[in-house]
Amino acid sequence: MGLTWLSSSISIVRGFSRLSSHHSRNHHWDVPKGHLAVYVGEEQKRRFVVPISYLEQPLFQKLLRQSEEEFGFDNPMGGLTFSCQEDVFNQLTAILNTF
Repeated sequence: MGLTWLSSSISIVRGFSRLSSHHSRNHHWDVPKGHLAVYVGEEQKRRFVVPISYLEQPLFQKLLRQSEEEFGFDNPMGGLTFSCQEDVFNQLTAILNTF
């Protein structure tokens, strides 16, 4: 079951990556190995760099699925975008950092 979630999450990220290559002007090339950039916010999007290990976490996977439902793979930001409040995302990452 865990491998299925991970596989699904990786497919979602790959879909965003393929489409985001068309939006190179929005790319930041300072993402360290083992991390990915995500954009968070309801109106103003703020960029966060998170470890790819989050892809294994059910809470993060839920955000990925919601993002896919809301934005699909044709995202104008050119990357993973979560339309939740920044403080909610910060709380989520604080929880994920305890694992």
